[in-house]
Amino acid sequence: MGHLVGGRVVSDFRSDTVTRPSPAMREAMARAEVGDDVFEDDPTVQALEARAAALFGKEAGLFLPSGTMANLVALLVHARPGEEVLVEERSHTYNNEAGGAAAVAHVLTRTLPSARGRLDPDAVRRASRPGNLHNPRTALLVVENTHNFWGGAVVPLEAARALFEVTREVVVALHLDGARIFNACAATGVAPADWGATADTVTFCLSKGLGAPVGSVLVGPRAWIARARGARKMLGGGLRQVGVLAAAGLVALDEGPPGLARDHALARALARGLAAVPGALVDVDACETNILFLRTVAGPASYGPLVEALQARGVLAVALGELGVRFVTHRDVDEGDVERALAALRELIPARAVEARA
Repeated sequence: MGHLVGGRVVSDFRSDTVTRPSPAMREAMARAEVGDDVFEDDPTVQALEARAAALFGKEAGLFLPSGTMANLVALLVHARPGEEVLVEERSHTYNNEAGGAAAVAHVLTRTLPSARGRLDPDAVRRASRPGNLHNPRTALLVVENTHNFWGGAVVPLEAARALFEVTREVVVALHLDGARIFNACAATGVAPADWGATADTVTFCLSKGLGAPVGSVLVGPRAWIARARGARKMLGGGLRQVGVLAAAGLVALDEGPPGLARDHALARALARGLAAVPGALVDVDACETNILFLRTVAGPASYGPLVEALQARGVLAVALGELGVRFVTHRDVDEGDVERALAALRELIPARAVEARA
């Protein structure tokens, strides 16, 4: 499939955020009934928020421009300045949201290790603190599912339930960063409402996997969402005739989920192909959804140059330090793109392995 960039076909595996709006999305955007969402009278936004909340078994929803803003709003509402938030050490909230927890929410983040994104409930229990003269109160646990920097790993439903039960014991709220939760649904057959029952609040992205051009939704209790609306406004996220974007989000909820199993199959095909390449280090069994990290015997210093060499061959990916080179499959790549990537990597990886040994 690919797409044209500067007159040549490019296979773009950088992220599932690079997808183009579908014809149905563009049509819905053009025809969207709109109002002023700051005055809460945009009917298309309201329809999206209500549908999202119902999907996850929550009372209300809030449309936001991005998942980063949605997670920051969650921190602002769940925790007060000086309180503590528990996060997994590779989590997007901790590593890739521009330090908003510290700079804006003024909360202390405490990292916990995990087994491929699966936090130990006992570790959460031990880490949680009621707060006193010397120690901050632990206000929130953030769980990421699927987990980006663990290669799209799914935190199983029973593990998610166990974490939620622990937070009830220690009186800590639980926020699910479900940016790609629909990938977890596709991989496990578990419905969104079942994931929603493992958290007080949930964020999910319309622009990752589901194919919308922009937007995330935050869902939770009605009174809590009312407070979140105020936090969104404070961050500059008060939107006006945003129904033109929400319309694409509604289409994404229809079009996106049925295609995710195909995305997962493409990622596994890429993983299987790479496993046969001399010098490639790939765990095929760990490829659960649509994200694959490629490492090589040449090591992390080679990943940047490898990405540059791939780009010269019309294949785009992202080097992420010691994690490796990340490939993400999505609706705008197909079997031909996977084969184009494999053809390039079959040439490039062995050559770099020889250079590393020299």
